[in-house]
Amino acid sequence: MGFHPLPLGALRMSPTPARWLSSLRRLVHADETLAPETQLLTVIDEGLATRILDLAIRIGETMLVVGAPANEVTLTIVRVCGAYGLDPVHVDVTYNSITIAHSLPGAAHPTTLLRVVRGSVPDHAKLQRLQALVSEITDGLDLEAAITRCRAIRRLPFRYRPAAVVGAQATLALGVAIMFGANWLALILSFVAAALAATTQYLLARVRVPYFFAQIAGGFVITVVAALSPLLRYTGLDAAAAIRPSVIVASGIVLMLAGLTVVGAAQDAIDGFALTATGRILELTTQTLGVVLGILAGLETVRVLGLGMSPPSTALPLGPLPVQFVGAAVIAVAVAIYNGAGARIVLVSAGLSIIAWLGYIAASGVGFEVAAASGVGAFVASFIGVVVAYRLHVPSVAITTAAILPMVPGAAVFRGLLGIVESGDDAAVLMTGVTTLAGAATIGIALAVGASLGIYLGQPVRATLSSVVRARARARR
Repeated sequence: MGFHPLPLGALRMSPTPARWLSSLRRLVHADETLAPETQLLTVIDEGLATRILDLAIRIGETMLVVGAPANEVTLTIVRVCGAYGLDPVHVDVTYNSITIAHSLPGAAHPTTLLRVVRGSVPDHAKLQRLQALVSEITDGLDLEAAITRCRAIRRLPFRYRPAAVVGAQATLALGVAIMFGANWLALILSFVAAALAATTQYLLARVRVPYFFAQIAGGFVITVVAALSPLLRYTGLDAAAAIRPSVIVASGIVLMLAGLTVVGAAQDAIDGFALTATGRILELTTQTLGVVLGILAGLETVRVLGLGMSPPSTALPLGPLPVQFVGAAVIAVAVAIYNGAGARIVLVSAGLSIIAWLGYIAASGVGFEVAAASGVGAFVASFIGVVVAYRLHVPSVAITTAAILPMVPGAAVFRGLLGIVESGDDAAVLMTGVTTLAGAATIGIALAVGASLGIYLGQPVRATLSSVVRARARARR
């Protein structure tokens, strides 16, 4: 058998170890040169992204104007953008502006919008509608329909006419007088004094006078009416002899402080929104200073007229316990109407105010000081309010604000101011007035802290309940 050598071409075609390794590599790894050329297709273009951002920032702006805290506004804006596919978005909320930005994939620069917030006007009915709209958006509401709904909500007028608002403000002062157990004549005078002060503030607002001066005018009117009330003794009425002018002024002070965002300022400070919290605290301080100046001007005026009031040596006593609960409910209802709330918020606020006052009475009964007891009452009201608000679809800030207002230390503020004005050269009376004012400030801080703590502890409970409800709804389906 002879030997036949292979042709030269056959030797060249024989596989080598390198080719075997290359073949095995192609079995494991894909060849990058054979990959098809692909391009990222933008689902949301710049125009659509701008419309989504504009809707979200307008909802957030309106919420901030009508009284929502900055953290809730931020979360709402992020929630609306996420519902339409914009994620992530960057939101910056300050006291008077909101900035929102989003970077599209491949875009040379982010899409940024800015809205300026023009003052704060509490409108809890509008806030309730906005929260309902946000809930529908997360459930799949079309963008065009959401924009139309948002535009309609923003254009809604205030629920109540000016006469009804003035009546609610006067009723608020009436509720404070009820809590102090005032007689029928003092109740009428408290109502009339508050109505005159509210009307004065409304007329000044019509001519665009800054609210600071409106606070001065309101405090002045209430103080003068209270100082003139002892003159009714000459009418021979038995009720006139028992009138306490301090009750009239105290009820007016609570009215003047009803629209201040104490809880909102505390929440923003705790949440880390320093600029928003600083702005609200400054506004709170300025408007409170306006009330103080108005009262001081009124006291000085009546002193010149020879109708000065002597400062009470002790705190004003409250009325019987059932009367206190009635007064607290009246105050809560009046505050809810004053803030534009609907019937559901009004009823919930009345019930929650009774619970808050019950917490205050219980804490006082076990030995808590007034400030600590006020904080306990605010905590109970805000904690229950957050949980109840979810089930009844009402804003928690609305019912919480109305519930804690009966604990605002209006009488202590007036007693401290009156002590300072009437002290003269008596250092003991002056120090008593300053101490009383410091105690009133402590109560205000306790109310803000207690309400904020109740909101934060109530939110996880509300989230747990909402998840349970959703799970049960899925199980039924």
